[in-house]
Amino acid sequence: MPNHVQLVARRSFFLLLFLILTGCSSAYYRAAESLGFHKRDILVHRVEKARDSQEEAKTQFKNALDRFTALTGFKGGSLEEKYRELDAEYERSRAKADEVRKRIDDIEDVSEALFDEWENELSQYQNPSLKRSSQQKLTGTRRRYDQLIAAMKRAESKMEPVLLTFRDQVLFLKHNLNAQAIASLRGELDSLQTDISALIKSMEASIREADEFIKSVGGPA
Repeated sequence: MPNHVQLVARRSFFLLLFLILTGCSSAYYRAAESLGFHKRDILVHRVEKARDSQEEAKTQFKNALDRFTALTGFKGGSLEEKYRELDAEYERSRAKADEVRKRIDDIEDVSEALFDEWENELSQYQNPSLKRSSQQKLTGTRRRYDQLIAAMKRAESKMEPVLLTFRDQVLFLKHNLNAQAIASLRGELDSLQTDISALIKSMEASIREADEFIKSVGGPA
């Protein structure tokens, strides 16, 4: 039979799961804090998850470009099979892009709650020196956060043009399994390579910002 501690932990887990699924952010943060997970901890965790999602998206977009490039050199075989492969790469790329967007939304949600709470707590200080120190730390954390979220959104904004190009080519190939479709792919290759190179560069900059932010955030407010 599970002991009391196990039962409490299990109930707490299912409570957090329910709050996540129902999308009640404020209730989720209160429940998480009751278990010892503060908003700062949640923010850092979500930045780590977003960074990892960007790493995965970067790899996926590279893979999709490789598949696209290989298809432009198509010499023979089943063009229907090549279409399915390219379509699968597009769908995987779209899914990774959606995941990155969701991770950024999650970061913005908890950061707003954290900074509002931190700002409100400043008025509770009686010691001017401690208040000044906390204010300075809040200002610095906000500045680093603004740099981080700007970098993440710059990288995220570069995904959609690439996805639209992929989608157009996949749709065209679906109904034109012939040399005309391959010629169309070749015509888009240089532009697509340029766009994906810019996307990867932005993602790498965003990932570096995430690493710097994670390192910088710590210690009591």
